[in-house]
Amino acid sequence: MTQVKKFWPILTGTHKYEKTLSTRNSGHGVFIQAPILAYLIETANGRILYDVGCDYEKINDPLKRKLYYENEAFPFGPPEMTEEQRLENKLSQLGLQQTDVDIVFVGHLHFDHGGGLKDMCHAEIHVHEAEMKAAQEPADDAYFADDFCGDYHWSYQSGEYDLVPGVRAIESPGHTAGHMSMMIELPKGPPIILAGDAADLQENITEEIAPGLCWNNQEKMAIDSIKKLKNIAKQTGSQLWPNHDIEFYKQCHPFPMHYE
Repeated sequence: MTQVKKFWPILTGTHKYEKTLSTRNSGHGVFIQAPILAYLIETANGRILYDVGCDYEKINDPLKRKLYYENEAFPFGPPEMTEEQRLENKLSQLGLQQTDVDIVFVGHLHFDHGGGLKDMCHAEIHVHEAEMKAAQEPADDAYFADDFCGDYHWSYQSGEYDLVPGVRAIESPGHTAGHMSMMIELPKGPPIILAGDAADLQENITEEIAPGLCWNNQEKMAIDSIKKLKNIAKQTGSQLWPNHDIEFYKQCHPFPMHYE
């Protein structure tokens, strides 16, 4: 029986960029406004966050913004993130503090998913061991070393496992070496599978299009992960959620409403 009690999608910022970053080899000249999301899961055995968004200081401090985002690696500039969108302020709307989160599960360590770790350094942090290895290389420019080099309580993982009954980690590599998705069994209604960046947009799922950035150009690996998630969704009756689709996000319960 699932231990999940409530589930919240949380908007932590947005990023405007060319669509080809989400849909490999298509979308040139088309710009999209992508939501940057975290997801809070309340269970009978504590609280879990899937992803933590960006580092607020790197966006809002002019010197850090210039260093990290105003360069050739980021032709579309930095994301947008307000003070109100910081996770500590979102959690406060629910009557919570950062210390009320027990586990942070990072689907992968790119800047828009692991940048907020320094604000959650008390928690046990789960990441795939292949993901950490790729991040430390770094495998691409979307890894910012100081996002994940702090004094954190790391729990390195490999394979698929249940964090608690009703919350399952699913391997979905391709976008990055150790990308992980998550299946959440709600007490009411169908389960939800968070694709993470295995599928930015609904188009990635429907048409089985790889993300624009693939680890070591492993496009087939990325597409195989999409197919895998679709098969799991079909077998379990789950909803498969894309991660950076603004139209999909607008259909979700507005925060602070929750799913149960």
